[in-house]
Parts: sequence; structure tokens; C-alpha cells
Amino acid sequence: MLAAALAYINHRFIGLPTSIGLTIMGAVASLLVVALDHLLSGPSVAEEIVKFIAGIDFHAALMDGMLSFLLFAGALHVDWTEMRRGRWAILALSTIGVLLSTFLVGAGFHLLAGWMGIAIPLIWCLVFGALISPTDPVAVMGVLRETDVPPTLQATVAGESLFNDGVGVVIFAILLAAAASGAPLSPPHALRMFVAEAGGGILLGLVIGWTAFRAMRSIDEYKTEVMISLAVVMGGYALASQLHVSGPVAMAVAGLIIGNHGVAHAMSDMTRDYLLKFWSLIDDILNALLFLLIGLEVVTIPSDTRLILLGILTIPLIFAARCLSVLAPLGVMRTLLPLGRLAPITLIWGGLRGGISIALALGLPDGPERPYILAATYIAVLFSVIVQGGTIGRAIKWREARS
Repeated sequence: MLAAALAYINHRFIGLPTSIGLTIMGAVASLLVVALDHLLSGPSVAEEIVKFIAGIDFHAALMDGMLSFLLFAGALHVDWTEMRRGRWAILALSTIGVLLSTFLVGAGFHLLAGWMGIAIPLIWCLVFGALISPTDPVAVMGVLRETDVPPTLQATVAGESLFNDGVGVVIFAILLAAAASGAPLSPPHALRMFVAEAGGGILLGLVIGWTAFRAMRSIDEYKTEVMISLAVVMGGYALASQLHVSGPVAMAVAGLIIGNHGVAHAMSDMTRDYLLKFWSLIDDILNALLFLLIGLEVVTIPSDTRLILLGILTIPLIFAARCLSVLAPLGVMRTLLPLGRLAPITLIWGGLRGGISIALALGLPDGPERPYILAATYIAVLFSVIVQGGTIGRAIKWREARS
């Protein structure tokens, strides 16, 4: 109800992109509730609302529910032909770029915390680097729809965000296991876990995507074919969890197969129309809910000045790490990446963080490090969605004018 009401107000009176508008209004609504709660003495409706919002299991809602649908829907609309032209950029940025950013953000966060007199072990700082480094495919693709960039670059940005999300979740899981156990991180063991989870996710995505393609090609009945696509998402993500492989990577691969090979060779015009519109609607509705939740969850940030200051200081650190992790691979592989002059500004300023980072932070075990990581994550994500997401179109136009 709240998403529908605020989406209407935004569309009718404000006119911001839906993701940005709902995030801002959700955050403002949460802060107004908190302010009202402080003004009123004794039990109040505001206090109950704060408890309700703080009690939302954001991690379970996104990681175990919405994410599989959002990743599949996003991949379904990525043009494979255009994406292949940027394949080297996608490969470099979603692997080397994420690893480099994880190290840079983790090391910088450790230094920042130490400078402020906050003792956070380096391994936990690297955990923060892993959860904040991947760009969020939901946020990125939501904003890309509002901008005018070449198709190849748009497919490259979308592809990178789809796959670096899966890679980032795997790196986060490896580092979190080391941090929680207290055992030293073993690079060979970490590499084996990475290959098993990421490689297993790719293989599973290929299997379930190809199986669904064959099933769709053998019939012509749009309701059944839409149901098959739902089965791919719900069953495939659950199976990935049971097999301990990357569900996000599996969903991205399966979505690419059905959205390109399936749409072109396995569906009638009627089925294609129904399936694409169905998943576009699912994508839009879940996007609206996700960004509203991001805004509402502001009330869970502890009201501690040091936490907020650390989060604000982390913003330029994350931006600097993103610059280096994008420009370094692009510079080394310049001859293989004909993406044009808009690529750096689009990939750097358009590299938004979103709900996935918040969900991973909320899933951290209780400990002295958790409030600092959680506050820094929330502040970085709000800045990313509202400031970067709200200005990426103007940044691209500015770069075009200078060219």
C-alpha cells in the first residue's frame, strides 16, 4: 500500500525516476516517524511504526526471495549480441575489478577506522569491502533505462552488474567465513571455494536455462511457458542453495539464455509478448518495493555521531576504489574494449550500490564490528542511489558535450 501511494505521489507531483523517488520518500517518511517518536512522550503509534520497520527481515526478503526474480528479469532484457562485444570488459570488471575494489575499500576502511580511534580488525574491513564493492544490478539497470547510452555500453554495464553481484557475494561469503572462524585466510582454499561457487553457478544456469529452452520450444502455450520461466527462477535458486553454488550467477546465466536464445527460437509472437511483459511487470513492482525498503530501513542506523562520520568518510573511499578498479582494467585492455568515450563516466558514476549491499550487511553476525559496517553501508547506498542515480543522466550529457 505504501509503495503504491508513494509511487503515485512521485509520478503525479514529483517526477523523479521511480527507484530514486521511492528511496527518498521512504527515507523522509522514516525520519519523520523517528522525529515524531522523539516529540511524543509515552507509547505512540510512531514508536510502533519504528519497531515494525526495524523488524523487517530485509536480508531474507531480498536474498531468499526478491533477488532471484530481479536478476532473472534483468538478464532477460539484456541483448546478448551487444553484451558479447563488451565481454572482455564484463569479465575483467566482474572479477579483477571486484577483487581490487574489495582490497582497496577494506584497507582504506581499516585506516579510516584506526584514524578515528575505532578498532576494527582488517579481515572485517575486507568483509565490508566485499559487500560494498559489487554494483547492484537492480539499481544500475533501473537507472540505465532513464539514460541515453550506446547499446553496447548499456549491455556491458548491465552485464558487469549482473555478474559482479554474483562474484561479490561469493567473495563476501569466503571472507565472512574466515572472519567468523578467526582462522587465517588460506588463498588456495579461498580460490577453490570461489571456483566451485561461481563456476557451479554458471554450470547450473546453463543446465536449467537450456532445459527450459527445450521445454518451451516443444510446446506453444503461453501460460505454460510463463510458468516454466517461474519454475526456472524459484526452483533454480532453491537448487543452487542446496548445491552450495552461486544462485545469483545461475539466475543471470539462465535469464540470458531464455531472454535471447529462448525468445528468438522457442516462442511464438504471443508467448514472447506475454512472457516479456510479465517479467517486466514483476521487475518494476519488486524494484519499487526494494527501493522503498531501502529508504524505510534508515531508522535502523544507530544515532551515533562516530558511526555517521565514518560512513560519510567512506563515500569518497568507495568512489576512489571504483575509479581505480574500473580504469585499471580498461587501461590494460584498451584495445579489446572498444566502448567509447562514455565508458569511464558511465561505469564509474553509474556503478550504483543498492539493496544487495544492505542485505549482506544485515546478515552479519552480532559483534562489535557490525554497527560500524552497517552504518557505513547504509550511508554509502543512500548516497549512491540518490546522488549518483539522480545525476548519472546529466553526467553522461556533460561528458558528451566535452567530447
